[in-house]
Amino acid sequence: MSAPFTRDGRSWQPDFLIAIDPKRCIGCGRCFKVCGRGVMELKGLNEEGELVALDDDDDEEIEKKVMVMADAGACIGCRACARVCPANCQVHSPVAA
Repeated sequence: MSAPFTRDGRSWQPDFLIAIDPKRCIGCGRCFKVCGRGVMELKGLNEEGELVALDDDDDEEIEKKVMVMADAGACIGCRACARVCPANCQVHSPVAA
């Protein structure tokens, strides 16, 4: 398989999002806002450390909000999410996992 190219023909190597560290993520949503592909979604972490859907009724049970992978296969490897992340909580790889 040949390397992808930019519009003007320069070689380009995608760097795919493969994981998000929930201990480092601050749930700011910046990565979600720059990604138009639905790769990530915001979830809540409860007191037991379990991921839960964000629901206005259950906000008192949520200890913190974190970004999680929603559709890893939709990632195109642009790293826009990494450029805006203030917590450096994402793991990228040139090989899609």
